[in-house]
Amino acid sequence: MSLDFAVVICAYSLERWDRLLQAVRSVQQQTLPPREVIVVIDHNETLLARARHELEGVLVVENSETRGLRGARNSGLYAATASCVAFIDDDAEASEEWLALLAGPYGDPDVAGVGGLTQPTWSGGRPQWFPPEFDWIVGGAYRGMSLTRHDVRNLWGGNMSFRRDLVVEIGGFRIGYSCDDTELCIRLRQRWPSKRLVFDPDATVLHHVERSRLTVKRFLARCYFEGGSKAVISKLIGREDGLASERRYVREVIPAGVKHALSDFAWRFDASGMARAVLIGAGLASAAAGYLTAQISPAQAARKRGWSGEPLGRVRTADAAAE
Repeated sequence: MSLDFAVVICAYSLERWDRLLQAVRSVQQQTLPPREVIVVIDHNETLLARARHELEGVLVVENSETRGLRGARNSGLYAATASCVAFIDDDAEASEEWLALLAGPYGDPDVAGVGGLTQPTWSGGRPQWFPPEFDWIVGGAYRGMSLTRHDVRNLWGGNMSFRRDLVVEIGGFRIGYSCDDTELCIRLRQRWPSKRLVFDPDATVLHHVERSRLTVKRFLARCYFEGGSKAVISKLIGREDGLASERRYVREVIPAGVKHALSDFAWRFDASGMARAVLIGAGLASAAAGYLTAQISPAQAARKRGWSGEPLGRVRTADAAAE
């Protein structure tokens, strides 16, 4: 089968209409044109009607599952007919060679998925207190991650692609909020250990970050929720795989971030450096609290993240299977 792409863009709010238009336009202007551009509307009848009326050259479909990113992505996945499916957010823009660069590694039949680098663009400028080590909160590459082309555990939801048949065979996305990409990627490689997931930093996407999202309260809430998501992932697919990358992050990235922030404060007379150091510690503590809380009530934590399968206490994880 020849390699071609469907690009799925999930949308839910009329307030992001202009951003959605930019996302669609960036996909339609690729040097490697996609076979299909699919816009999935997540339970918003007004947005659905406008998209069907105004978007040209685009397949507009409804989320046929429950509200949320899991159902929206699955709806796009199953509507696609191309051999590979790529995903981009409705408030992002792909570089012109994005799909061409994602296509390259698929020359190896063992490559199951390819993703690229997401770069945040800050509306109103980047807040000085926001530590670069936590740019993952806004879906961007964070300081401390490897920016070379290499195999990875998981791809990032706002800039990822897969061989469609493999994702369909394992049942698509299973959770809908936070870490849905991680869970899918780990599950795929647990099914086919020889398959590869490749990160290519040259396949770039710009992700617009609105100023309203940049508050300390939201920062800490996002860390807490992410920690809970890691607990859910560990329950679903096993702790060893579910926390492999996170261990390195805590062991290497966090200490280096604190050192960098304090150095800015002490030697560059950057008063915001102390704020960044404090927030790195607070973010880690918030994530740990979220993880521990979700460990105590895993079923409730899973439901908050869009899980609708059997209760987690009865899910057969990789850890259980190894016993």
